[in-house]
Amino acid sequence: MTLGSLRDQVIYPDTVEEQRRKGISDQVLKDYLDNVQLGHILDREGSWDAVQDWMDVFSGGEKQRMAMARLFYHKPQFAILDECTSAVSVDVEDYIYSHCRTVGITLFTVSHRKSLWKHHEYFLHMDGRGNYDFKPITEETVEFGS
Repeated sequence: MTLGSLRDQVIYPDTVEEQRRKGISDQVLKDYLDNVQLGHILDREGSWDAVQDWMDVFSGGEKQRMAMARLFYHKPQFAILDECTSAVSVDVEDYIYSHCRTVGITLFTVSHRKSLWKHHEYFLHMDGRGNYDFKPITEETVEFGS
C-alpha cells in the first residue's frame, strides 16, 4: 500500500494526471475494484480522494485484492505473482486469474495452491536441493500433484 488516497492505491505509481492522460475514468477504476470485490470500499469511503492509513484499514486479503486491481489498471503483458492470493477465497482467486487471462496478462505464479494450476500451462517444482521439474500441466499432473 502507498501513502495517499484511495485512488492512489489503484493507480500507483501513476498520478491523477497520468490516469486522465491514459483516458481511464473513475468508473473504470470502480470496475477494477468491483472485479476484485472491493467496490464497497469506495462506497464506504465516499470519495476517491479519501486518505487513510491503508496498511491498517485493509485486511490481508483486501491488500492482495487491491494489488490485483492495480494490476488490472496497468495491464502489463507479464506479471510475476508471489502468493498474491493466499489470503483470498478460492472463488475470488479463480475470478481474478480468469480475468487476467481475459485481458491478456501472462502470469508467472509462485504459490502453494494447486487450485491455481488450471490457470497455467506449465509448472516448475524446485525441491530446495538444486533439483527441479519443469512440466506441462495435464490432467495426470494435477491428479498426482507433480
